[in-house]
Amino acid sequence: MFRLYFIGFFISFYSIIAQTNSFDIHHISAEITPNLEQKSVSGQLNFSFSTSQDTDSVFLDAKDMSAQIIDSDVKTSLNISKDKLWFVGDFEVNQNYNINFSYEAKPKQTLYFVGFEDEIKTNDQIFTQGQGKYTSHWLPSIDNMNDKIEFDLTLIIPKYYGALANGKLIEQWDENDSLSRWSYDMKKPMSSYLVAISIGDYIREINQSKSGVELHRYLLKKDSLYLEPTYRHTKEIFDYLENKIGVDYPWQNYKQVPVRDFLYAGMENTSLTIFSDAFVVDSIGYFDRNYINVNAHELAHQWFGNLVTETDSRHHWLHEGFATYYALLAERQIFGDNYFYHKFYEYAESLKIASDNGQGEKLLKPNASSLTYYQKGAWALFMLNQLVGEKVFDEAVQNFLNKYAFQNVTTANFMDEVKALVNIDLSNFEQQWFQQSAFQAEQALSALENALFIPKYFDLIAQRAVPFSNKIKAIEDAFKFPVNDYIAQEAVYQLKDEPATDEVIKLYQQAFNTDNLWVRQAISESLTEIPLALKSNYETLLQDQSYQTRENAFLNLWINFPKDRKRYLKQMQNQEGFRDKNLKLLWLTLNLATPDFQAEKTSQTYSQLEEYTSPKYRLQIREHAFGYLYQIESFSDQSLLNLLEGCFHHTWRFKDFCRQLLKTLLKNPTYQSQINNLKPKLNDKALTYLNKIS
Repeated sequence: MFRLYFIGFFISFYSIIAQTNSFDIHHISAEITPNLEQKSVSGQLNFSFSTSQDTDSVFLDAKDMSAQIIDSDVKTSLNISKDKLWFVGDFEVNQNYNINFSYEAKPKQTLYFVGFEDEIKTNDQIFTQGQGKYTSHWLPSIDNMNDKIEFDLTLIIPKYYGALANGKLIEQWDENDSLSRWSYDMKKPMSSYLVAISIGDYIREINQSKSGVELHRYLLKKDSLYLEPTYRHTKEIFDYLENKIGVDYPWQNYKQVPVRDFLYAGMENTSLTIFSDAFVVDSIGYFDRNYINVNAHELAHQWFGNLVTETDSRHHWLHEGFATYYALLAERQIFGDNYFYHKFYEYAESLKIASDNGQGEKLLKPNASSLTYYQKGAWALFMLNQLVGEKVFDEAVQNFLNKYAFQNVTTANFMDEVKALVNIDLSNFEQQWFQQSAFQAEQALSALENALFIPKYFDLIAQRAVPFSNKIKAIEDAFKFPVNDYIAQEAVYQLKDEPATDEVIKLYQQAFNTDNLWVRQAISESLTEIPLALKSNYETLLQDQSYQTRENAFLNLWINFPKDRKRYLKQMQNQEGFRDKNLKLLWLTLNLATPDFQAEKTSQTYSQLEEYTSPKYRLQIREHAFGYLYQIESFSDQSLLNLLEGCFHHTWRFKDFCRQLLKTLLKNPTYQSQINNLKPKLNDKALTYLNKIS
């Protein structure tokens, strides 16, 4: 039994459950001041609540906080535990109360300060990521997503920056010579995990949706030239989803902002989507890494997850499956039917592999994988739409959202709305798509055959095991106008392991001549041993409007044609590529690996590569730089110190990458000795971890 001890009394775990049911928090308003130097937060918070029975205490979830009551409607004392603030008093049934208090916290997670490693203010950002039960690390609140609360936040920040929060900005003025105040108002309740803030030196562009909703698009000012390609099609996506879903957008406005070193691709905080700045792109980067899918997915969550919220993780697909499905519907409007059906085919392939390997999961399994909640959830909706028809499906979704707006829901709630509109038995569908772990691959692939290009695509896939001489015409036909992206890519991949005969060379030349960027990218990915007869064709890939294609081609050409390495290096010298500097970092590495190329600048070149491992840079740049240093077996003391710092990064994927790389290096006696010599420079946390894994 979990216990919390206070002066003179204790409250058991079971008492906490009873307490949660005995009071209801209606509104939280808070003034919040981030401390940039300490990476902490202080604030003043007022919350209003009512009770359903007489009770002697209520609480807010609050992780490792100090607090002090300022005033209260009734005599109230405060007791603080590691994860809660308990307000003790005589609270009577059916009464409304207000309590006002101050608090301080230094969050270990959820509130992040990035870009403060240098003196350049234009890089600085503060942001939150509260999904799960984490908002209580920086804002006293209620972790349980079944509690819906109206939040109004005021941020007090240095004048240099701008501040974003949920809802509508109602006031913004100078607090004093150095600070400004930004006040945001919400009109509707939401779960605490959807509360968010973001602070930085932002520019803003506002458009209006067809229905009159303000669409706010933010970027750091230094990235202003990336605004259009990053947010391309945003209004189109919004207008489509609002119309298709058939329920008015439920919040006052819609804001989006990218941040550095975000934990995920994006997060659908109510009216304020925060997403990874890896999706901040120019027009070339848009081809490979555009924000379209994440943009549509997080927007769909404003209805599915935010307007209606799951009761518990058994029904998490009601968030992610719906958002995945509607995002693909939105992308279909932009990229067409072929894209839409091919995406569902890719999902089906992933689900089938997992299922065949015994890793299939029920859609209603608590704490299932992302593959289950996202892709299998989307497939369940696709198949339900096929079964009941689009008109019935759309009406059921509208009824579901309207009936349960600002409430918590289950799968049965949704299916009841579908069943109310049809006279067919849906029990078999529910058994197959909700209760079975195995993916219904045969059903799924059969449904896809209605798409015009899929049968031809499947026919070509079936040729994979066929001898080359028997499929020459099929491959040749794939490169004829009009070129289908997916069929032609499949044809390229089937050429991969074929000897460079005249017939194969001819087919590759036809593929090059399609001038299709996806087909040419497939060549750069699969044709790694370049026949001399295709050298000139292959070199044209270095100018393609795709940074990924350029990177592939640059590396493959450098490997295949040593005599031309200096020429390739000169050609690619001033290119940076994506935000992760994929071309710049590859250029630095190949420069170091090319004898006599700018030999007088070798030390400078290495210093640049090493510099990119620094915490001053976004994690994607650092990860690439660490990877290349590993490839050329050249870690300096400083890069190793940077690697150790990365072992405690707030983004778990990058942290795991750094830890795995460090463990690998420690297997090398030379690096082991070098790392051990750095121990006097390490802080206690790093030293403890290093001793643990050494």
